[in-house]
Amino acid sequence: MGPADRRKLVVRACLLALAVLMGPRAGVAQTIAPPASAEPSITLRLFIGNGQRLEIARLAVEGFLRANPGMAVEIETGGATIEQQQQALNAALAAKDGGFDLFLIDNLRAAQWAAAQWVEPLDAYLGAERDRLLERYPPALRAAAMAGGKVVALPYFADVQLLYFRKDLLEKYGLQPPATWDELKRAAQAIMAGENNPALRGFETSGAPVESTVCTFLVPLWGAGDDLVAGGRLNLAGEAAKRPFDLWADLREANVMPANHAEIATDRIRQSLQGGQLIFGLTWSYAWSRLENDPDSVVKGRIGIAAVPGFAPGSGAGCLGGWYVAVSSASRNKPEAVRFAQHFASPDVARIIAVQGGQLPVFPELYRDSEVMAARPWMAQALPALLSARLRPLTPRYSEVSEAIRTNMHAVLARTRTPEQALSDLNVRLGGILR
Repeated sequence: MGPADRRKLVVRACLLALAVLMGPRAGVAQTIAPPASAEPSITLRLFIGNGQRLEIARLAVEGFLRANPGMAVEIETGGATIEQQQQALNAALAAKDGGFDLFLIDNLRAAQWAAAQWVEPLDAYLGAERDRLLERYPPALRAAAMAGGKVVALPYFADVQLLYFRKDLLEKYGLQPPATWDELKRAAQAIMAGENNPALRGFETSGAPVESTVCTFLVPLWGAGDDLVAGGRLNLAGEAAKRPFDLWADLREANVMPANHAEIATDRIRQSLQGGQLIFGLTWSYAWSRLENDPDSVVKGRIGIAAVPGFAPGSGAGCLGGWYVAVSSASRNKPEAVRFAQHFASPDVARIIAVQGGQLPVFPELYRDSEVMAARPWMAQALPALLSARLRPLTPRYSEVSEAIRTNMHAVLARTRTPEQALSDLNVRLGGILR
């Protein structure tokens, strides 16, 4: 693409510090493409996190600008972590200064920001296309786009927890990918006994007090056929509520899971797999490209993926993640911003970010798309996990829910709190929120 074709694109990459320290837009600006000699009639400003692949977002923006001459788009990046991105955006949106027209948010934030009236409902702009558009998404992805019965964000790409496994070791011992936790335990024990390698561990999942540890609690709960909320009320009084604590204790006692489980943060699992030190790992879809492409990976071509196990075949479910594009309620260019959001969340862009960036499409038909499958054949194995994945609670008070679950789960894994104490605390802290 020559300068004349992309001259409308202005991308400013800002290295943001925490909003509470330096302000939401503090940083160093970098011009990626020069503006046209003529001033654009409208410039839209889009915020994305540092982990959202600026070069991939740029491809999507360029396609939009080709179809919308006379417009420009500025992309601002920032926040090394989701928490920092959240703080930066919170400060910007609370100011309601119209600084951003659009932003990418993770799938847990729509309900929070809709309650704060920071996001613009899209229903009136989508018109007759609204229902047809929503029908294209799997139910859980659709639910995360809604708040109060209104569409407040559009899915950009999906993320999901996957069971990663050493397919070379399973093949060596004549084992199939486990569909249940008992199968996983037996397979890990058989392989560890056969390999007789003290550095080889059976299974890891997150246990540190981080967001992924919310899923460490929810995955066994779902796998037991239960949920955190049932009939509109908190549901932590039955035997199933103990399953998260019982499962991980059982795997630790069987020497399948390490004794320091409480110290394991999200990326540690990817690192353990990548170093050849782990048979099974439960982590997010981002890990696949690192395992296959990082120069220091010792497991290239030796990793498989499967859906998360359950306590019975077919009962497992992992956490659903992903990113959505939302329009700021303070935008001064709402119709144009919605038009951009529709393009950014379109099947054409989903194909681009799947092929070029390796991010999971939100449209199931793209998992049969020849171009996507040729570039990313592993995604065919990820689709069952995506379709069975479940949402963490969609509530404006999700930050409180997350903090209560992950700190209690971590405390039990660290053996500083008993399961009974954790459940008592969870019932008190969540009872007034999830009802």
